[in-house]
Amino acid sequence: MKSLLFTLIIITLIAPAFAKDWVVYEGKEGPGKGKHIVFLSGDEEYRSEEGLPMLAKILAERHGFKCTVLFPINPETGAIDPNVQTNIPNMSALDSADACVMLWRFREPPDSEMKHFVDYVNAGKPVIALRTSTHAFQFNKNKTSPYAKYDWRNKEWQGGFGQQVLGDTWVSHHGKHGSQSTRGVINESFKSHLLLKGVNDIWGPSDVYGVTHLPVDAQVLVKGQVLSGMKPTDAPVVGPQNEPMMPLVWIREYKWETGKTSKIFTTTMGAATDLENEDLRRLLVNACYWAVGMESKIPTKAEVTYVGEYHPTAFGFNKGKQGVKPGDLN
Repeated sequence: MKSLLFTLIIITLIAPAFAKDWVVYEGKEGPGKGKHIVFLSGDEEYRSEEGLPMLAKILAERHGFKCTVLFPINPETGAIDPNVQTNIPNMSALDSADACVMLWRFREPPDSEMKHFVDYVNAGKPVIALRTSTHAFQFNKNKTSPYAKYDWRNKEWQGGFGQQVLGDTWVSHHGKHGSQSTRGVINESFKSHLLLKGVNDIWGPSDVYGVTHLPVDAQVLVKGQVLSGMKPTDAPVVGPQNEPMMPLVWIREYKWETGKTSKIFTTTMGAATDLENEDLRRLLVNACYWAVGMESKIPTKAEVTYVGEYHPTAFGFNKGKQGVKPGDLN
């Protein structure tokens, strides 16, 4: 009896440690019940640690998906710290994931953690990639890692994960960063695509990215129009910045060496402040249905109202909220 009591005390003391570095939103009732989506946050600039939990709550509460959100964690403080590029606990959550939503920038997980991501994609599972995920990986500390080819600067697997899998790596700020915002213009050729159901008015304060390597198999659903200012009512820039417009949202398939094929959804939008736009949230919710093979269940107009309040921090380096731990986000 004493040994059992001792064991229970130890489990009680230790168990929270295994969950303190990430957050799980259990799915309520909805079409997504029984499906698991893992969100990978980790960028220094666009506040993925704020935007992705908000999106995960919507998918869990409004649509029934179980959502696990992972974060870059400062090992000394236990707080979320986007500047920590090598510590993203609980990557093993991907082992049971049906879909992965990522917004990473220059991450370098240890090989033991990176293996979960590589095993996930090699199994032909889908990827929904936002903003800086085009340059998600940068192996500076462990250049001999078996996964170093994922680095956005790789020359053998040109452009690494971003260019090879998503369709492009980091190229440039096509719009003027911080002074020219983005209007999403739906491609007339795909206006009836299921992913665009209920999506009409996309705008965000982040700028349009340059996209120059997109493969011919990519279907560009939305193009990025550079606006002259930082309000949705600002006029489009006249001239070569919008002639032609850059791809903003696209889908494709990628076949891995395993022979498995992953569905890929990429958008160069995704800053936490971009996600204040209702139609961008709706597009990403639609993408989650699509990714897990539930296209036929995409709602006519997906419910994307916030669960609780959402007041995202503006993008910028070293501007994130300090001292926040995953447990604070439940």
